[in-house]
Amino acid sequence: MIQKKELRKEIRARKRDIPVEELRDMSRSVCKRLLEEERLRDASTVMMYYPLADEVDVTPVIERLWEEGKTVVLPKVTGETTMVLHRYAGKDDLKVGAFGILEPCGEVFDDYEAIDVAVIPGMAFDSVCHRLGRGKGYYDRFLPLLHARVYKIGVCFPFQLLDSIPTDEHDIAMDAVLSTEFFCPQIITD
Repeated sequence: MIQKKELRKEIRARKRDIPVEELRDMSRSVCKRLLEEERLRDASTVMMYYPLADEVDVTPVIERLWEEGKTVVLPKVTGETTMVLHRYAGKDDLKVGAFGILEPCGEVFDDYEAIDVAVIPGMAFDSVCHRLGRGKGYYDRFLPLLHARVYKIGVCFPFQLLDSIPTDEHDIAMDAVLSTEFFCPQIITD
């Protein structure tokens, strides 16, 4: 089986081969499907992420949920392998942080039991909702802190969906994976 490091390199190459506008179109499609997800619609508190340039751009979902009055929390990197959550208070509350990611500056959010849904990026996901991260382990260290009932939705572009990915004991699987063509554990096509 291909090793994680090699797989990350392959996924990065795939991303570079796709025009930026096509990635934007795919992001819009993923966001539309995400907003249709019943668990997200019913959630009061949602953990999201502010995207890197090569990740699904979920900023429209963040804005929509916030405008609807939901509590939206975003991660902020605090160390080499650690992150904490902060309450999102609008675009003006963001500053460039670690890895060039926009991070919230407002109130720290530590009521992890209040989180209903967590939307998580990844380098790749497989048909049984395993996630391959970027390799630093931020989410693998953070996700165990969440309550077991938190519904974890991985989001990605279609070319990041694989039949299987290598996993380790500490890897946290998603409850669902959403892309333009796929919703794990069942496959939904347009």
